[in-house]
Amino acid sequence: MPKKYTLPYSETGYFSSLICDYLQKSEKTKPFYHRYPSVENFKKQLTEKSKQFSDNQRQLLVRQLEQQYEGFQISEKTSTNIQALNDEKTFTVTTGHQLNLFTGPLYFLYKIISVLNLCKKLKTEYPEHTFVPVFWMASEDHDFEEIQYFNFEGKRMEWNRESGGAVGRMSLENMDAVFSELSNALGETEYAHHLTTLFREAYFEHKNLAEATRHLANQFFGEYGLVVLDGDDAILKKDFVSVVEKELNVQLSHQHVSETSEKLKENGYKEQVHPREINLFYLGEGVRERIIKREETYFIDNTELSFSQKEMEEELKNHPERFSPNALLRPVYQEMILPNLCYIGGGGELAYWLQLKSYFEAISLTFPIVHLRNSVLLVTEKQVEKLKKLDSSVEELFLPQQQLRTKQTKRISEIEIDFTPQREHLQQQFKDLYTLAEKTDASFIGAVAAQEKKQLNGLDNLEKRLMKAQKRKLADELERLTKLQDDLFPKENLQERVKNVSEFYLKYGEELVPMLLEELNPMENAFTIIELQP
Repeated sequence: MPKKYTLPYSETGYFSSLICDYLQKSEKTKPFYHRYPSVENFKKQLTEKSKQFSDNQRQLLVRQLEQQYEGFQISEKTSTNIQALNDEKTFTVTTGHQLNLFTGPLYFLYKIISVLNLCKKLKTEYPEHTFVPVFWMASEDHDFEEIQYFNFEGKRMEWNRESGGAVGRMSLENMDAVFSELSNALGETEYAHHLTTLFREAYFEHKNLAEATRHLANQFFGEYGLVVLDGDDAILKKDFVSVVEKELNVQLSHQHVSETSEKLKENGYKEQVHPREINLFYLGEGVRERIIKREETYFIDNTELSFSQKEMEEELKNHPERFSPNALLRPVYQEMILPNLCYIGGGGELAYWLQLKSYFEAISLTFPIVHLRNSVLLVTEKQVEKLKKLDSSVEELFLPQQQLRTKQTKRISEIEIDFTPQREHLQQQFKDLYTLAEKTDASFIGAVAAQEKKQLNGLDNLEKRLMKAQKRKLADELERLTKLQDDLFPKENLQERVKNVSEFYLKYGEELVPMLLEELNPMENAFTIIELQP
């Protein structure tokens, strides 16, 4: 069995003050959310949401999901969950992600596992209801450069092709080079063959990136009932038309989100997403560009397309699928078409959700509970043993690398690298000088102060020079420690934001996902460290 322990998010150095304050229920954050993610609050949330989501909406959602899954082999549990959405006692818990090549960063797993585990917990608490885990594919995204690669053992595996338009619609040409590179890197083990088969099925047996990503999510999580939803759907977008109309004509979101952003700044927080006047893209074949209004004409950025007011109204009426929400309006679209209780995401995602509450209220849409996904560091038993030999710990590796090297140098140096006693002695001497100066000439005080500063700066410089000298002397041991940190925190970033699932599946295979499901607690507001057994 793996060993698990946790670290407060505020002690990791990787989470913003907004997210740390939110988790601590700081008074400063309360205006920016509707209900805090506690088990008790889900009862209130589902009662409120049930009044806003109709039987017709449920039936439409189920029909479109059935259509999206045509041609896919799905588990009995996923099929049951889709049909359960017809029932007024069924609700969803949702997460989403870009369509990264081969799932991208490791936190793809943690997002979905957080959703699965929360649904399981809610079912235990409220057995009369059904809770369906949903993965929302960001298929309308157009930032191909962000998704065209994944990392394997420090090497970037990149899909090279022309980009343009919504990534979910992109055909899967030119995958051979990535497949060949991955196959060679993985080797010939049983788990390596599982991974190459999974890659081949996803990217050579489907017509576009959205279908390939659905296949991957289904292979990893289908047996647990995960439902994958593609928002790039003409029928589902009909429910979004009323919001699009307001956005085109009144720019309501810009007003409310801007006001909220100012309040966040007043409380010392950063704005995660800057609102545009129109937070919509125009979506066409190979095109996803901003809609910009100048006087009475709508222009599609970086194209020659333009529409009069009347033409734009006709375009929306006849082709709602051509209107794509940006990062700020995507949550609104999601909450309009799902009987959703909670969105689970990373720190950056939650930060922009917290910009939206006022806008949700303005359009009379229930604001969901927003909850931080599990964050995890996977460590091997061998790595822990190496740290013990270095008299260090996993927790210390969260420090910036220079701070870690300084701390380790002070710990293992035979010479005391701390001039605090000398500073205190010097300050006492100058205290006596200040007393003398006050009895003589007041102008002498400035001279004493200047000399004190000079002497203290001199001690600081000597301490820094001694530290550098000791770091050179202890270089071998420091290099062993920083190599461990580089392995676990690649590029001084969290492991989950850089490494791909393939590195860990190669070692642990089909045991990996069940182990994570077992170890992770969706309501545990702390960073999780899991020590893996050989």
